[in-house]
Amino acid sequence: MSAAPAQSRPGGRSARVRAAVHRAVEELAAADAAEPLTIPVIAARAGVHPTTVYRRWGSVAQLLADVATSRFSGDVVVPDTGTLAGDLERWMGDVATDLADPDVLALMRATIGSGPEGGCACAVDRHDQLRAMIERERARGGAAPDVERAVDMLLGPLYYRAVFSTQPASPQWARGLVTALLKDM
Repeated sequence: MSAAPAQSRPGGRSARVRAAVHRAVEELAAADAAEPLTIPVIAARAGVHPTTVYRRWGSVAQLLADVATSRFSGDVVVPDTGTLAGDLERWMGDVATDLADPDVLALMRATIGSGPEGGCACAVDRHDQLRAMIERERARGGAAPDVERAVDMLLGPLYYRAVFSTQPASPQWARGLVTALLKDM
C-alpha cells in the first residue's frame, strides 16, 4: 500500500492570518481613530493573538511596510501607448486617482509615519514602474530623462500634495507635470 501524496494547503492558515491582519491594518488606518496602531489593537481586530503578529512581523513598522508593499504593488498598471509622453500621462493620471482614495491615503500616511522604511514601501513600486517606462522609451530609441529626475519632477509634487496638502492632485494636474518634465529635456 503506497502512502497518500502530501496535500498542499493552498492558502492555508498562514494566508488567512496574513489576509486578516492586512485587512485589520487597512480598516484601522482608514478609521482614523484616535487610538494609535499597536500590535495588540491590530491583533484584536484581526481575531488573532498578538504573539502571532509579533512572530510574523516583529513591529508595527514592519507590518505597515508589508501591508503597504502588498497594497501598492501592481494596483497601477504601466501603460504602453507607444510614446513616453502618452505612457507617463496615463500613468500619472492613474497614480493621482489612486492617491485620491481616502483609504489609500490613510494607509500611506500611517506607513510613512511608522519610520524610514515606510516611505520606501509606499514608493518602491512606483519607482520601478517609472523606470520601466523610461527604459522602454530608450529601447525604442527615444530620449528620456533619468529616473531620479522623473521621480523628483513627477512623484515628488504628486506625493507632497497627497500627503501634506489639502489641495487635490487631480489627474489633469498630474498629467501637467509630465509636460513640464518633458519640456525641460
